[in-house]
Amino acid sequence: MKKQQHASKKITISAIKADIGSIGGHIKPSKRVLATVEEYVKQNGSDMLIDYKISYTGDDILILCTHTKGKDNKEIHKLAWDAFKAGTDTAFDQGLYGAGQDLLKDSFSGNIKGMGPAVAELEFFERPNEPFLMFAADKTDPGAYNLPLYLSFCDPMHNSGLILSSNMAKGFRFDIMDVSYTKADKVISLNAPEESYQIAALLRDPERFVVEKIISRETGEQAVSVSTTRLHNIAGTYTGKDDPILLARTQGAFPATGELLSPYHIGHFVAGFMRGSHTGPLMPVKQNTSVSFFDGPPVVSCAAYCVHNGKLTSPADTFDHPFWDHVRNNISAKAIELRRQGFYGNAMLPYSELEYGGIVTTLKSLEKRFVVRKK
Repeated sequence: MKKQQHASKKITISAIKADIGSIGGHIKPSKRVLATVEEYVKQNGSDMLIDYKISYTGDDILILCTHTKGKDNKEIHKLAWDAFKAGTDTAFDQGLYGAGQDLLKDSFSGNIKGMGPAVAELEFFERPNEPFLMFAADKTDPGAYNLPLYLSFCDPMHNSGLILSSNMAKGFRFDIMDVSYTKADKVISLNAPEESYQIAALLRDPERFVVEKIISRETGEQAVSVSTTRLHNIAGTYTGKDDPILLARTQGAFPATGELLSPYHIGHFVAGFMRGSHTGPLMPVKQNTSVSFFDGPPVVSCAAYCVHNGKLTSPADTFDHPFWDHVRNNISAKAIELRRQGFYGNAMLPYSELEYGGIVTTLKSLEKRFVVRKK
C-alpha cells in the first residue's frame, strides 16, 4: 500500500455559531432559516471553501467549514456574517422569536469575534488520518468546557493515554483567559502536569477564568480551540451567555475520542438555563436537538469527523448511543432536583452574572430603604 503523505498546505477548520431566530421562543431554528443560511454559504462560498456542513444545537445555527485561508480570515468571517444576516431576514419574515439576536452590530467590521457569533478555529497540516470533534453548546457559556477539558487533558482517570501513550507524556499547555478583564484579552499559559494544581485553581471559577486553547507539548500543535471571548463583559456591560463551540483534534499526540467524551457523563453544573441566569447540569444530546425544560437544560452536542484534503466526512453523532440515554436520564433527575430550589441560593447565578437587570434594579431601590441601627 502506498504511504500517504502529509498535506503540503495548512487546512483551517472554522466553526461559527449564532442564534438568529427561533420557533416558539428559545426552542430551535425553523427549516426555512436553516435552508437560507445553507443556500447562502453554497452560493457565495464556493470560491473560498473546500467543504462545509450546517447544523444546529438548541436555537443556535452552526456553520462548519474548511479552507486554506488561515484563522481569523476576513473573507471567511464575512461569509458567515452575511449568511447569518440572510437567515435573520428570513427569521423576521417568519416572525420568529429573537430574530438576529446574536448579531450585536449593524455591519461587519473585519472579524466576527466580538460581534456576537461564537467562533472556534484550528489550523494544521493534515495527518494521514485526521479525526476531530466539534462540540456545540446552548444555554450556557464557554466556562462549561473547563471541567471536561481539565479531566481529558490532566486526569488519567479519564485519559488513560496520559500514562499509556508516549505521545502525551510531556503533557499540554493551557491558555486561559480572564474574561472579567474588559480592556483587552488577558491570558495566562500554564503547563500540565507540573502546574495542574494551578490550572485547577483557575478553572474552578468558570465565570471568570476560561480555557481558550490547549497545545500539545510533544508536537507544539494546537489540540483544542474554544470560542472564548470577553463578549459577555465587553465595555463592562454584561451582554449574556456565549453558547460556546469547542473544536478538538483527537488520537495520536492528542486524547482519544473516548477520552474527550468521558467527562460528559458527569452532567456537571454550569451557568445558563432559563434567561441565562440559573445553574443547571450540562446534558450531552444528539445533533440537531432542541431545548425545552426551563429553556434548557444546558445542552452540548458533539459531531465527530475526519478531514482529508480539506473534505469532511459525514459526521458521526457521538452522543447518539444507548449509553448516553442512561446518562440523559440521570442528568434530567439532577436538573429537576435543582429546579425545585427555584430562585434560591446556588440554583440562580450571582448578581454579577444575571442576564436580566430587573433584580439588580430592585436591590438598588431597596438599598435606600435600609437603616443602620444605632447601638
